[in-house]
Amino acid sequence: MAQLAPKGGEKAPGTTPDHPLGAPPDHREPLRTTRTTPNHPDHSENPGHQDHLELPMSTSGKTTAPGQPGEDTRDLARFGYRQELERSLGSFSSFAAGFSYISIMTGVFQLFGFGFGAGGPAFIWSWPLVFVGQLAVALCFAEMAGQFPLAGGVYQWSKQIARPITSWMSGWIMAIGAVVTAAAVAVAYQVILPQVSLAFEIVGSSSDAGQTATPNGAKNAILLALGLVVFTTLVNLVGVKLMAKINNFGVAVELTATTLLIAMLAIHIHRGPQVVLKTAGTGTGHSWGYLGAFLVASLMSAYVFYGFDTAGALAEETKEPRRHAPRAIIRAISAAFLAGGLLMLIGMMAVGDINSQALGSLGMPYLIKSTLGNGLGDVFLVCSAIAITVCCLAVQTAAIRLIFAMARDGRLPFGHAIAKVSPRSKTPVVPALLTGALTIALLLVNIGNQRVFYILTSVAIILFYIPYLMVTGPMLLRRLRGEWPRPQHGPYFNLGRWGTPVNAFAVLYGAAMTVNLAWPRAAVYGSDHWYYQWGAVVFTAVITAVGLGLYLRYRRSATAGREALPDAGPDAVAEEA
Repeated sequence: MAQLAPKGGEKAPGTTPDHPLGAPPDHREPLRTTRTTPNHPDHSENPGHQDHLELPMSTSGKTTAPGQPGEDTRDLARFGYRQELERSLGSFSSFAAGFSYISIMTGVFQLFGFGFGAGGPAFIWSWPLVFVGQLAVALCFAEMAGQFPLAGGVYQWSKQIARPITSWMSGWIMAIGAVVTAAAVAVAYQVILPQVSLAFEIVGSSSDAGQTATPNGAKNAILLALGLVVFTTLVNLVGVKLMAKINNFGVAVELTATTLLIAMLAIHIHRGPQVVLKTAGTGTGHSWGYLGAFLVASLMSAYVFYGFDTAGALAEETKEPRRHAPRAIIRAISAAFLAGGLLMLIGMMAVGDINSQALGSLGMPYLIKSTLGNGLGDVFLVCSAIAITVCCLAVQTAAIRLIFAMARDGRLPFGHAIAKVSPRSKTPVVPALLTGALTIALLLVNIGNQRVFYILTSVAIILFYIPYLMVTGPMLLRRLRGEWPRPQHGPYFNLGRWGTPVNAFAVLYGAAMTVNLAWPRAAVYGSDHWYYQWGAVVFTAVITAVGLGLYLRYRRSATAGREALPDAGPDAVAEEA
């Protein structure tokens, strides 16, 4: 195993030496001090000295928020990092990154059929329930994004408020989760493209079009997904400006198409909203009756409502991230809730035969084409394919920034090489290639697996919910100790007196939904092979065990190379947290 590499990104002048575990200077306690200069004697005599963030001072001597030209770069330097990524994203691009990750025309088109088949029309009640839970998480993240505008999002936030092992595990699990998510999103092409044209059904026949559960449908899904992953990898290699242009275009198409689709479906309404009370007998056979069916169907909503933290992951490429990222996080999840909820509700009120089995097998594409006709339906399916493309692009982009952030902190083997940023494209090249290669490998391993779609989907959600808990959990502990919000919180997003109840609800929801998603149900994972049925539990356990093993190995290796850990380093502070 390689030893932990030193920090890959260049550090700003006057910042502290690397911690032996590769962690950057900790920015927690004490909460506010004066920054020392590079020649200050404390820097040379105390290698464990920490620089703590202050809000910048204006020429008048008053505290000001970052926002003026160049101030974002100076703000980043206060955390010990040099500006290497290209800071070119504005408010809409920040919102678009989060919205495209959630992507209504990906998630709803992908999994509406699963939700409807598992829980009947009444499954739609999982939509507001999951939204409320994830909104609580998003509000906590909005506070974090305003305080720590750093690439890597969840990993960086966890690093600031939790023990080093917690931040390492949050980054490790989420990095794996991002690769699994990219694969799950890419597989969605099979749900859409062959229903537009059979030319996209490279393997199989018309009976496999739109299907992922048939042998040939599963193979074709992997082939289409491979093409998409190659495309998103190339875009990310070119740079963030091209990524943002494609992403912004895709989000504009998705917002416009979703609005028009809702309006056109509304013209065909011929049943009332009471349709959402019908269970279609889906509770039969469940030991908990309809509640059991409903918990299975909630997988659909859970799959859509995550990834809103992407705006925070791109903070070092966003102008005024302390102001824009928190708003983007909340706007992304709120817009998705409104648009997706209306689309499903109006769609079920408009479809001709609400009892058609095709609604459960072919899902939203069938609903649209059977209601609006093939021609107009295909137009919206093409829009969905565009949404899937930018969704996969956003997923990979966020994963690249996460891996870059961990490598820059020396938290990954060969971190120095991984964290190098191309001087031409201003993008981390190795993380882009790494995420693309791992996603392709995961797809190839699952070629022909008829359960690949739902297994990848379920595991992807779990591998995000756990890291989310590694932020909201420590955040709640700090609130209860009176350590959050910090005295230097500043004018940025603040939940105020609602902070503790919202944070507590976010933790309870996240824990409960994680258990629900991992439960080894035959309806999701199958029952013919134990390793499929227990796949989510086993895979998550293995990923966690490997992560813990890597952390302990590198920690011992790093500690062995030093006589003692500096008292003020991240580990020392974390032991007090």
